[in-house]
Amino acid sequence: MSDIVVLDPGYPSYTYEEQLFGDQGYHLIISRECERDLKIAHAKEAKGVLVRGTLLDAAALDRMPHLMAIVRYGTGYENIDIRHAARRGIRVANVQGYASDSVSDHAIGLMYSCIRGIGHRWSGEFGAPFRREVFELHNKTLGIIGFGRIGSRMSRKAGPLFSRILACDPYQDSQQINASGAIKSDRGEVLRESDVISVHCNLTRETHHLLDGKAFRSMERCPVILNTARGAVVDSRALLEALESNRIHSAGLDVYEHEPPGSEEQKLIAHPRVIATPHVAWYSDTAQAELQTRAADNLLALLRGERIPDEITPENI
Repeated sequence: MSDIVVLDPGYPSYTYEEQLFGDQGYHLIISRECERDLKIAHAKEAKGVLVRGTLLDAAALDRMPHLMAIVRYGTGYENIDIRHAARRGIRVANVQGYASDSVSDHAIGLMYSCIRGIGHRWSGEFGAPFRREVFELHNKTLGIIGFGRIGSRMSRKAGPLFSRILACDPYQDSQQINASGAIKSDRGEVLRESDVISVHCNLTRETHHLLDGKAFRSMERCPVILNTARGAVVDSRALLEALESNRIHSAGLDVYEHEPPGSEEQKLIAHPRVIATPHVAWYSDTAQAELQTRAADNLLALLRGERIPDEITPENI
């Protein structure tokens, strides 16, 4: 009997995984170790691995000589050495778009919190807003960077709130973007003309520090910045500088370049015009259930040699 190993536990139940893999002759092992070396030791005979945050670099992968497939619980994959996995013939997938409603809901919540100052501690004084730059949305522009399942859902939900929505995504055509109520735009137009900018793209070499110092300096309308995608899409130091120089209105953050955040990012989190949450935008009871079932289904499909939309290869990162 071959092993399937869950390297990072934390969900209340693994009944679905036990049933699914057990019916196919696999033995499910749930690692309860905290240290990475001990986790990898649990998976030394594994054919398949389900992982959340554990780093699976080349050295770790080479300690699992029988490994055929990896699936990450979530949309990211930066903790997995995709190229080395491909060289080893190990197939990799994530779970794309599973929390489209949860993440877009959270982004809208952060947006309102930033604009209205919701979440800031009340001083006890009546009639004094936390800052003077509190604006209404009906005559404003929303810019969305990344227009996949989450970005397009954000557009549909926010459409009635704004006068227009601009979308930047080189991999989506105008017809797809228009169908969700947005206008296809380039990155420069989104940065220049948006009053709120919401980030929903994957983290790749192309998008790393997509919002850097130059990008912030090109923003003409002092926008609110929302990031519920991946921390490193936004340069943390440049974001803090943009806040301190009043180039942007405020920031709503759920993700960070380093998790848990380091000292530099703690300064950002503590800024009076930042609303910060601890990487929980993905969560709802529905989203968690979908994440678990789709991750297990994806792993079984990879082990069977099937092609799936969520597969990650060196060519698509």
